[in-house]
Amino acid sequence: MRIEHLTVGPLETGCYVVSCDGAPDAMIIDPGAEADRIIAYLAKNRLVPKYLVNTHGHIDHIGANADLKARFPNMQICVHADDAACLVKPSKNLSFLQGVAYKSPPADVTLKEDDVLAVGQCELKVIHVPGHTPGGICLVSGPNAKKGARVLFSGDSLFAGGIGRTDFPGGDEESLLSNLRSKVLSFDDNTAVYPGHGPPTTVGEERRSNPYL
Repeated sequence: MRIEHLTVGPLETGCYVVSCDGAPDAMIIDPGAEADRIIAYLAKNRLVPKYLVNTHGHIDHIGANADLKARFPNMQICVHADDAACLVKPSKNLSFLQGVAYKSPPADVTLKEDDVLAVGQCELKVIHVPGHTPGGICLVSGPNAKKGARVLFSGDSLFAGGIGRTDFPGGDEESLLSNLRSKVLSFDDNTAVYPGHGPPTTVGEERRSNPYL
């Protein structure tokens, strides 16, 4: 699995382009802004996005959806069913906080727990982690990942040393903490974590030192 980390937009969102050696397909995770940079990376590496996955429906994670869908109309926009309305309703995606009323194209695929998305031979499984938003998800590699070789894309559920805010509409701190402890912390310590903001970390590091967990 090849992972390209692009920091995009005013809130420095972690956007990831995931591809698999030898396959032209790619998955874009959380394209919050700067569609031109994402398109340039895809073109340089001769990749065609099969999926665009939003880990949740806030503007800083969906802001480039429209431009990317216009450029790649066959690409499928994927989001958890509980956040699907955020894509098309500015009042729910918090775009008003940036002084705009942004509408993404609607979801082509609404996700649920344990759904699997594949690019080439690389698979990512959906983990529903409500709390930051009702439809917040993580994506974890597998089920064929070798033990200790997993990677997890945590969106705004888990950061290095922190967790996502729960003071926005639909937020629930108790739910977020419960889901992180029961689901995310179930993975091996050396599972790499790629968050929606900030540097990568590992499950083990967060288990040991994250003050919220």
